[in-house]
Amino acid sequence: MDKYIGKRLDGRYEIHELLGVGGMAYVYKAYDNIEKRWVAIKILKEELAGNSDFLRRFRNESKAIAVLSHPNIVKVYDVSFGDRIQYIVMEYIDGITLKQYIEQQGEIKWREALYFTVQILRALQHAHEKGIIHRDIKPQNIMLLEDGTIKVTDFGIARFSQAETQTMTDKAIGSVHYIAPEQARGGYINDKADIYSVGVMLYEMLTGQLPFVADNAVSVAIMQMQAEPTPPSRINPSIPKGLEEITMHAMEKNPAQRFPSAADMLEDVERFRRNPEIVFHYGEQVDRAYAGTSADIYGNVQQNAAPQKYNDNYEYEEEYVRSQNSNRASKIILGIVAAVVVVAVIVGGIYLVKRKGANSGSGFLSFLPGFSTSSTTSDEIVLPKFVGMIYASDIEGNSEYADLTFEISYGNVPSKQPGEVLRQTPAAGMTVKKGKTVSLTVNGEAEQVVVEDVKGYKQQDAYDALKALNLSPKIQAVADDDTAVGYVVKTDPAAGSTVSTGTTVTIYVSSGPSKESAVIPNIVGYQYSAAKEELEAAGFVVTAEYDDESDKDENTVLSVSPNEGEKAKKGSVVTVTVSSGKGAQKDVYYDIPLPGGVSDDLTMKIYVDGTLIETRTVNPSTSPYSNMTFTGKGRANLVITLNDQQYITAEIDYTTQSINVTSQQSYATPEPEPTPTPDNGGDMSESDGSVTAHED
Repeated sequence: MDKYIGKRLDGRYEIHELLGVGGMAYVYKAYDNIEKRWVAIKILKEELAGNSDFLRRFRNESKAIAVLSHPNIVKVYDVSFGDRIQYIVMEYIDGITLKQYIEQQGEIKWREALYFTVQILRALQHAHEKGIIHRDIKPQNIMLLEDGTIKVTDFGIARFSQAETQTMTDKAIGSVHYIAPEQARGGYINDKADIYSVGVMLYEMLTGQLPFVADNAVSVAIMQMQAEPTPPSRINPSIPKGLEEITMHAMEKNPAQRFPSAADMLEDVERFRRNPEIVFHYGEQVDRAYAGTSADIYGNVQQNAAPQKYNDNYEYEEEYVRSQNSNRASKIILGIVAAVVVVAVIVGGIYLVKRKGANSGSGFLSFLPGFSTSSTTSDEIVLPKFVGMIYASDIEGNSEYADLTFEISYGNVPSKQPGEVLRQTPAAGMTVKKGKTVSLTVNGEAEQVVVEDVKGYKQQDAYDALKALNLSPKIQAVADDDTAVGYVVKTDPAAGSTVSTGTTVTIYVSSGPSKESAVIPNIVGYQYSAAKEELEAAGFVVTAEYDDESDKDENTVLSVSPNEGEKAKKGSVVTVTVSSGKGAQKDVYYDIPLPGGVSDDLTMKIYVDGTLIETRTVNPSTSPYSNMTFTGKGRANLVITLNDQQYITAEIDYTTQSINVTSQQSYATPEPEPTPTPDNGGDMSESDGSVTAHED
């Protein structure tokens, strides 16, 4: 039995389960009884508490994240560095890694790749402005939530740029497939190392493959320093020219030739998003395939051949390697070797996640080398890859998947076959409980049907009736004093509801009067999924009602009926009121376009619902856009003026986090005031002999 499970840290954090184990830390899911929320707690192994290097790295992680506050960066809530136990309390993230998503999708459509990249760059821009370099940007450290939100995690090897970016010839750090050339050499590192890694990730998303692949890490690191990647368009011809230029520009070997900053890269990404036909002409680097790199920058290292297969287990090892030779070539090689032995605390980002539907101790952590979780039990299933299958012929009615329930939604991708599965949640390879509902997006348009009223039907008759409507019936026993055993009490969605074919309809069947009772657990403040798990474990049937007015985050439990602490019959229905998130404040980013052909400073005033919220000076010749973040809920009217001329009117939709421009006026440059003519009393004579006029 794990000694921490069931205990409270500092009388506050109640530890529920182990999420994973890394080289230097245990990671647990815990409940914060003060803030009423789930958190992830990373606890340093006791045997490492006396190791100054591990202790420094552990504390550095909390130090780095604590100074950051951004919607695309994982939050640190609390730290404790006591004599007996050292831990970091972080935001608990329910999602998958970007790496898993890439593997699931193959290659990602470029518009979607840009959507992810914009969020990553915004996070890095914030970190860099705070003087923090991540140094291990890779899709394994990028979390993707169900709503498409990106969270950058794992700042375990981050550095504060002003204090710690001196040449580091004794070590190189980071994951070798995404590491910048200067990082592989153990040389000087600044924020451009992170930009290189973003370029590699963008390359991988667009092509479905890494730019450099070899049979060992040393070979990959040498290729990072010497070889040029194959241009992405040669792998995926659908990639626009401008996007290819952005990708390759970020991956320049020489840091001085990359984007000057994350903000600069973000600006060009946004320019491309607005005009996919744009060409940037950064240079000829896009057309240079495997041309080599100048020795005066990277040293004279012989390029290694790149075999077709590789082993990337090194990414999950933790070791510290020092150079013992001052010879330049030796330093380079040892720097590469050090790069392949990752000193990052890999759990720093990964531990934050426990996949939806995964049971305690399972989920994607079990598939990562270097992490141990509990093994699969007889009531668990490892999900196959449904993406690419035809739902009607390959999945529906297939006895192989009889232990799963499928929830179907529909998408429209003309290039895919009708009925082909486009996406699945949870992802392939995940371990889930038998009976888990798997959400599939199927290519095609959904038919709409009305849920038949089957109340009072026998269980099998109700099942057959709903199945005939191409719905997915699911039987759930429920205690009921008024309905005979085996007969239907109700359905969810309710009778008369209009739903899409394939929708899961739960049929509640009476198990007879309840004989046992249980106490309603304390779940207010929980996420709905966690509250539902606890209520069902106590023997209750759960239904949800959504509150659109609450300012709490989406899916936060607001109240429960019967109330917490009250007794209720097992099998009875418990109603949970949940925040829809529509009343919660959200951030909306807007790049305000500035008028062209203007070189003067302009005074911009920004009004929201008639209130002046900001005045700033802008110059269109310096930057074509002015960035603004609005925070609020619902909708608001936006008016922007330039030199008191009305320029843009728009609506801010905080729910969808979008700006809907209703009008944009051309900026009129003020005419210069005429030079006054001297008053000569009507005398317009000139001394040069020209015509003279006099008043009579």
